[in-house]
Amino acid sequence: MTVDRLIFGRPLRSVAFDVAVAGFVALFAVAGVVAQPGGWPATLVGFAMALVLLFRRTHPSAVAAAVAALALVQVVAGWGPLGYDVAVLIALYSVVKYADRLRDGIAAGIVAAVGVVLAALQVRGPAAWWASALWFGMVTAAVWLVGLNVRTRRLYVLSLEERAATLEREREAESRAAVAEERTRIARELHDVVAHSMAVMIVQADGVRFTIDRDPATAREAAKVVADTGRQALEEMRRLVGVLREPSRPEPAAAPAAAAASDGGLSAEPAHRRPALVELPDLLDRFRAAGLAVSCATTGEPTPLPPGLELTVYRVVQESLTNALKHAGVGASVEVRLDWSPAAVVVRAVDDGRGRPVVRPAPSGGHGLVGMRERVGVYDGSLAAGPTLGGGWRVEARLPLPSAPGAEEGEAGVP
Repeated sequence: MTVDRLIFGRPLRSVAFDVAVAGFVALFAVAGVVAQPGGWPATLVGFAMALVLLFRRTHPSAVAAAVAALALVQVVAGWGPLGYDVAVLIALYSVVKYADRLRDGIAAGIVAAVGVVLAALQVRGPAAWWASALWFGMVTAAVWLVGLNVRTRRLYVLSLEERAATLEREREAESRAAVAEERTRIARELHDVVAHSMAVMIVQADGVRFTIDRDPATAREAAKVVADTGRQALEEMRRLVGVLREPSRPEPAAAPAAAAASDGGLSAEPAHRRPALVELPDLLDRFRAAGLAVSCATTGEPTPLPPGLELTVYRVVQESLTNALKHAGVGASVEVRLDWSPAAVVVRAVDDGRGRPVVRPAPSGGHGLVGMRERVGVYDGSLAAGPTLGGGWRVEARLPLPSAPGAEEGEAGVP
């Protein structure tokens, strides 16, 4: 990223170029001080033209008017065309290129046309005045047209930059909206998990109350279930509070391209229904029926997961297959792997990208990478997604497993 240095509130390169242009005009004025008609007074007029050209970018119309007035002084004095009159062409180019309204450039062109006739009438030589007027007119018209062309390209580039900035703002707004919607969905599901855990605790606590005298062993087991469920609910409550507290963060530019996925209702569940990993084979069968060649493999020893974490694993597989169906297409091969270890469970989904486009549009499912990133982040996991060398797409999510229940017995509240 380059940063332009500023001087007088303008880029240093622009100021240096304008100073060089003004110096070029002043050099013409000094070079003809001995031989040119008018002598030093004409040279002073040339110096004045060079001076006002310093402001040709910021005040192009005013500069053009000042140069025209100085040129009129030259005509009235009868000095004829001089070398520093190149300032007239520079001012004409500047007003056509930089003026806010094109009509200022048109007015400057009309004034320049009148000046061409007046200058041609003062040319001394054997050629007819109209020959000089034709030459001066061709040069002036060429400068005016070049300025118009540059102005058009400049406005076109500015419009493209503005459009790109607008699209970037819209993408950021859509990304923030998608993240906020996904956070609301995650919070609702975690709320259901916590509510279910509380219901289990109430039932088990009532069982302890009724069996503590008649069956102490059963009462102790029920009390242990209450404690374990409470610790689990406390952890889910922490995550729920974290989801609600953490501000939405915009996704990278590459994420929205694979975010919203159409799945034909394959991933839709009834409201307030929490799927579990035991239903994963049914999910894979639904995507196979939709046209994906899905294979699934498991390594390591699966361990029981808290309901919220189990739901996250399910959702990652679901969204990965949904994105594969949309972007890789019908007929693509997808390999799903669940690698279990004592520290974490790793979910991988890799497609070959060799399917056919989905023929009919379908209702949208989740928010693709946006949703997966948010869900994995709730459980302090990591998500990596990107293209493969073979032209497909790879998603890998690593989710740390919770520590043993006994390690959390000292925890007592929600931070």
